[in-house]
Amino acid sequence: MTTETLEPTLPRYGESSLAALATSILDSLGAPDEPNPLQLPPAERVCLLLIDGLGWELLRAHPAAAPFLSELAMTAAPLTAGFPATTATSLATLGTGRPPGQHGMLGYQVAVPDSDKLLNALRWDSSVDPRQWQPGSTMFERAASAGITAFRIAPGAFMNSGLSTAAMRGAEYLAADTLGALVWQAAVALAGWAPALATVYYGDLDFTGHAHGCTSDAWIYQLAHVDKLAEQLAGALPHGTVLYVTADHGMVDVPPADRIDVDARPELLDGVRLLGGEPRARHVYCQPGAADDVLATWSKVLGDRAWVVSREQAIADGWFGPVQDRFADRVGDVIAAPCGPSAIIATKAEPRESALVGMHGSLTSADQLVPLLMLITG
Repeated sequence: MTTETLEPTLPRYGESSLAALATSILDSLGAPDEPNPLQLPPAERVCLLLIDGLGWELLRAHPAAAPFLSELAMTAAPLTAGFPATTATSLATLGTGRPPGQHGMLGYQVAVPDSDKLLNALRWDSSVDPRQWQPGSTMFERAASAGITAFRIAPGAFMNSGLSTAAMRGAEYLAADTLGALVWQAAVALAGWAPALATVYYGDLDFTGHAHGCTSDAWIYQLAHVDKLAEQLAGALPHGTVLYVTADHGMVDVPPADRIDVDARPELLDGVRLLGGEPRARHVYCQPGAADDVLATWSKVLGDRAWVVSREQAIADGWFGPVQDRFADRVGDVIAAPCGPSAIIATKAEPRESALVGMHGSLTSADQLVPLLMLITG
């Protein structure tokens, strides 16, 4: 395997991506000036079920565990998540209807410009204002401006998180901490309003994959619960509601032998100021003047196990979509994205992340492709 013979699955931001899904849904509900590249049909009510970690390839590999979703998938096609294929970035892409380079949520951990620290988007630093970090409008704010009632239905712990505020502000938040509560809250919310949009988030499939692996029996059992959630939701929603099911990223299991530990390879840290991103999507921030040397070292050490590029090349090749100037410094000087089932870990600096079994973030089809399933309830 070499990077010359294996091409990355580049996000199709303007055509078939989570950003395109957001704007297409808004257009289908009657919001003005929103593109609809997915050609979604007009609707009075839309429910978007987001299953964290439900990659397209994983769903297609397990029809017996997910018969309801697999039947919908027979006439469906996947979307691309965007880069990096990780929850924080994808939720912002979906929540704003813009690619990462336009919303600025560029990874799990990215450098705060003019500082020597990283912002972890899932464990937000209270000194960083999420509205300033992501200042653009969200799909929920634009929905409200168009007279569309918008709801977010997810665990209560996420209600006031920095990520929620940055990426998905503007909807009425309905806390739901169990599968049954997710279904009930969505059905009741949509029954009372039209036009209306409800997004429902479920995260335990991703959690199971990280802890046990996405090829484990535990993951397959959890997928069966996801399938039942989707089936019950379809049965409970008001007549004529359009139900869409998608995900924020896929996942791969990374064997111990395929983990490159930067804390055990000191040459990989030479000239490095901050190591950001995550094991399958690294932002490498360099000391002044060291970027070329770091790029050369990382390229040599990782070889054909990763796509290793400069910031300028990643932007030029469209990994993040068009990048606003104000967000460019958040991109690593060097970007490394494994092109097989490998990962770039840091056992000392990131013991928790380094111990995960299932991982995601890269530009492989397993990371990038997510389902777009559709059902009109009746």
